[in-house]
Amino acid sequence: MSRKDSKALFANILADAAPAAPAPKPSSSSSPHLRKVAAGIRHLQEREEMLERIIKDETRVLEIDCDDIADSGIRDRFDGAYEDNAIADLVSSIRESGQAVPGLVRPVHGSDHKFQIVFGRRRLAAARSIGVPFRAVVRDLTDEEAIVLQGEENSNREDLTFVERCLFAGAQEAAGFSRETICKSLSTSKSHLSEMLRLTSIVPVDTLRSIGRSPEIGRRRWLELADEWSRRSDAAETVERALKAVASSNEANKRFAVALAALKVASNAKEPTAKVEIVSNGSLLAVMGRTKSGAQLNFDKSVDPRFLEHLGKLLPDLHAQFMKSEKG
Repeated sequence: MSRKDSKALFANILADAAPAAPAPKPSSSSSPHLRKVAAGIRHLQEREEMLERIIKDETRVLEIDCDDIADSGIRDRFDGAYEDNAIADLVSSIRESGQAVPGLVRPVHGSDHKFQIVFGRRRLAAARSIGVPFRAVVRDLTDEEAIVLQGEENSNREDLTFVERCLFAGAQEAAGFSRETICKSLSTSKSHLSEMLRLTSIVPVDTLRSIGRSPEIGRRRWLELADEWSRRSDAAETVERALKAVASSNEANKRFAVALAALKVASNAKEPTAKVEIVSNGSLLAVMGRTKSGAQLNFDKSVDPRFLEHLGKLLPDLHAQFMKSEKG
C-alpha cells in the first residue's frame, strides 16, 4: 500500500468525517530524492489533517476503561518504550491537560477484553499509569488493516530504530502476514524488507533484544553483524559472553559494538582444518574439509555441472542408506 493508499484506508475508518482539503500539487521534479521528500511532506500533512479531524469530531471519540483494551498481538517496540521513565513526559502532559490526541482501537470477540489497541500504545500506557480512561476512536478492522495502521503510526516516529523495524517485520512474518502486507505496514520496499528479515532469520530474536535498540546503528552495520554471525557456529555463545561483560551498561550502541567486536575477533581466529582430496581416474575431483563450523566439499572447476546436479539428487538416498546401515 502506498502512502496515498494508507490515507484512503484511514479515511474509510473515519467514514463520515469531513474530507480534508487536497494537498497542493507539487511542482514536477526530475530528482527522485526531491520527489521522495515532497511525498514525505505531503504524507505528514495528510496525517496531521486526519488526526485533527478525529480530535474535532468528539462524537466519534469514546472514553474506554484501560482494562478493557488488550495489547497489540505483535510487538513493534522494545519493552523499555512503555516503562515509567520513558513515558514520564507523556504522563505529566495527560495529567495536566488531558489526552489531546485519541488513539485507535478495534473490537475483539472471544477475548477477556472488549477492544484491542491499534495505535496509541504509549498514550494507553500513560492513561493506565494515571488511572484514567483512554480516549480512542473505535473501528472494525481486519488483521491486515490493523497491522498496516499500527506500522504506519510507528514508521513516522523518528525514534524507531532499524532493529525495531526488523523485529516488527519478523514478528509479522511469524504471525503469517504476507510480505506485501508487511511492506505496507513499514512503508518499505520488498528489497529492504528482505534485508530486515535476513537479520532476524540469522540472529536470534532474544539476542537482538539483548543487544538493544541501538539508536545510532543503521542498516549497514546490523547486516555486517549478521554476516559475522553466519560465519561462526559458536556465535550465540560468543556474543552472550561478550554481553555479560557489559551487563551493567544500558548504552545500547555500546552493547552493539561489543557484540560485533566479539564476533570479529572470533572470526579472525584460525580454525583447525582436516582436508581430504578425492581423486577420480587420476584427476582431482574435489577437496573435502572439516572445521569447527562444519564440513565442506569443494569440487574442482573442471567437474561437469551436470554431475553436480546428479549428485545432488542422489545425496538424500545415500544419506538414508548410510543411516540405515549404521543402525543395522
